[in-house]
Amino acid sequence: MLIDARHTELPAPEALARELSARLDGFQDIAWTASTGSTNANLLARARAGAGSWLQGTHLQQTGRGRAGRTWQNRVGAALMFSCAFPVRMPAGRLPALSPLAGLAACEALRLLAGGAGGLCVKWPNDVQWHDAKLAGVLVESTRDPHVPGGYTVVIGMGLNLRDADTLSQALGRAVADWSCVIEQSGSRPVGAADIVCAVAAAWREAVRELESSGFGAFGRRFDAVDALAGRAVNVVDQGTVLFSGTARGLDDQGRLQLQTAQGLVPVSVGEVSIRPQTTAPA
Repeated sequence: MLIDARHTELPAPEALARELSARLDGFQDIAWTASTGSTNANLLARARAGAGSWLQGTHLQQTGRGRAGRTWQNRVGAALMFSCAFPVRMPAGRLPALSPLAGLAACEALRLLAGGAGGLCVKWPNDVQWHDAKLAGVLVESTRDPHVPGGYTVVIGMGLNLRDADTLSQALGRAVADWSCVIEQSGSRPVGAADIVCAVAAAWREAVRELESSGFGAFGRRFDAVDALAGRAVNVVDQGTVLFSGTARGLDDQGRLQLQTAQGLVPVSVGEVSIRPQTTAPA
C-alpha cells in the first residue's frame, strides 16, 4: 500500500507485521498492533527480563511519549509509530551519543527513500525535519541487561507524520511537516509504510553496531551533511530558561552540540533541552 498525498491509509496491523517479518533480517521478533500504550515502554519492560533484538509498531499509541516526557499526539493512520530494541555492550559514557545518532540514521534512510531530498535534515539532537518543519520525533532510551555485565538494551522509537501537517501546525503553533509534503515537494515516488520501517530500522541497527565498535567520531562528517542548525544562531532552553545563546558549530566526538558563545565554544549535552533558532545572531 502506497503513502502519497491522496492515500495514506496504513495496511492492517497483521499484514504489516507479516511483510516486515519477511523483509527484515536481524530481528528475533517483529510485531505490529492496532493499539498499545507505548512501544518504547513495552520494549523497555521486555528488555528488563532479558536482552533481544525486537521491533514493535502500532497504529495508535495511547500513552506515547516524546523527548523530555512530552506527550505524543496521534490518531490512527496519521502517523507511523514504531520502536526497535538492540542489545549492546559499550561504556555508559557512550550511550548519550545514541540520541543524535538515531536522528542521523533515520534522516539518511528517509533521504534515500525520497530520492536524496536535501530538505530532510536533523535538528539536534534528533528531530527529523523537512526544511524547518518537524516531520518525525525520535526517542532513545536504555536499560541495563540483567544477564551481561556492561551490557544494555537500547530502545529507539520514532513517530513520523504521514498526514495532517496543516492541522498539526495550527494546533501546535509551529511548523509541522508530513510525509505527503516530502513526496509532493521533492517529486519523489511514493513508498509504502513497510519500506519506511525497513529502511529506518536497518539504518538504526547498522549505526548502533558502528557506535558500539568505533564511537561517535566516525559519524561527525555524516551529521554535518544533515545538520539543520549549522551556522545558525540558537538558544539552548531548559524548562523555559535560556541556558546558552550562540552559533551552532556542529557536534563533537561525543555527539554533543557545539555552541560558539561570547565565552568560547560550549558543548551542550543531550538532555531535556530544546534548540530554538534566533532571528539574529547573539551579540
